[in-house]
Amino acid sequence: MADYNPILVFVISIFILQFLSKTMDSRTNGEIEDNPNPEVSESKLKNVESVGEKDTLGECKKSASTNDMLFRADEIDLKCLDVHLEKHLSRAWSRNVEPNRPKEPWEIDLAKLEIRNLIARGAYGTVYRGTYDGQDVAVKLLDWGEDDMATTNELAALRASFQQEVAVWQKLDHPNVTSFIGASMGTSNLKIPAKNSSDDPTELPSKACCVVVEFLRGGTLKGLLYRNRKKKLPYKIVIQLALDLARGLSYLHSKKIVHRDVKAENMLLDSNRKLKIADFGVARVEAQNPKDMTGETGTLGYMAPEVLEGKPYNRKCDVYSFGVCLWETYCCDLPYPFLSFAEVSSAVVRHNLRPEIPRCCPSSLANVMRRCWDANPDKRPEMPEVVKLLEAIDTTKGGGMIPEDQVAAAGCFCFGPVRGP
Repeated sequence: MADYNPILVFVISIFILQFLSKTMDSRTNGEIEDNPNPEVSESKLKNVESVGEKDTLGECKKSASTNDMLFRADEIDLKCLDVHLEKHLSRAWSRNVEPNRPKEPWEIDLAKLEIRNLIARGAYGTVYRGTYDGQDVAVKLLDWGEDDMATTNELAALRASFQQEVAVWQKLDHPNVTSFIGASMGTSNLKIPAKNSSDDPTELPSKACCVVVEFLRGGTLKGLLYRNRKKKLPYKIVIQLALDLARGLSYLHSKKIVHRDVKAENMLLDSNRKLKIADFGVARVEAQNPKDMTGETGTLGYMAPEVLEGKPYNRKCDVYSFGVCLWETYCCDLPYPFLSFAEVSSAVVRHNLRPEIPRCCPSSLANVMRRCWDANPDKRPEMPEVVKLLEAIDTTKGGGMIPEDQVAAAGCFCFGPVRGP
């Protein structure tokens, strides 16, 4: 019994005593004279179930003896009762405390939010399309799991991650950064559409949180590159996309914000193909002491050597990732698609592995790539300098990646077989 909450044990004891009392009263009144071996009925179990939902005792019903209608203490599933009691107490706490919590300036009115359909699932949440107060929006829900499936520490970590993302995003205002609209710390009365239209909407866990941002119709940069993996992108478009990303990162760094997960999948496009940086789930304010920022944060293939090694890092890790994104945008290809995590980590750190630049790439652009992914963070340029380097590139004479059907005729070194995203 040392493993269980003493208050819970006391409450269960009271329930059992109440049940025994009612059982003895029923025997005294002769209610079971005609049935010496009665079954435990739903009506009698309601005396125990009155503390919560009808299925609260679930498996615990099995512990009722059919001979004397008594509960055997050694057969009661205390863990089952502990979970459900905590669930009901949590809901009661949310109802009683949450309304009294001061509302944050960024908190939205959930009554104005309507979720329509699923867009994507990621490591840090699920994204839906919807409307808020008549405006098209994207709604990112943090994946908390079902009620009571996460421990207290896990929930605390998730909420801290959510608050960090909101704290970063709400202060940003730049044409190359996705616009933040609002967020909610609790979505208990928010429903998401079911997979089948005939099903009822799915109710979210009461502890879930969501971030609402502008909806961009152009999809992700990754999707654009995949669609153009054979014919490639014109050089002018490559530079335009690179400039959008460089300007957005330059703005973030000016605000002391390190994105830490710069990749094509986290870049969104509007209907005019303007690129905007999104997903600040792992972004954070840059530490004054570089030693305060360590750990493998990011996505394989885009992670700087110092990040892969778990060494202290700063905003220059974003510059490295930008260099890889620049190569990816030019080539419409993925870096290291056939290597495992261990192989990439080892080769990038120990053997200075980098994506191979095609010979048809103009030297001005190739130079930006090489400088950005230099192994020494101190030798990488700051993003404002990268913006100037890209602005100076002449795109009037072309210079983009040669389409695959023209590679043989042009004699340009490219990449052989087509590779997927």
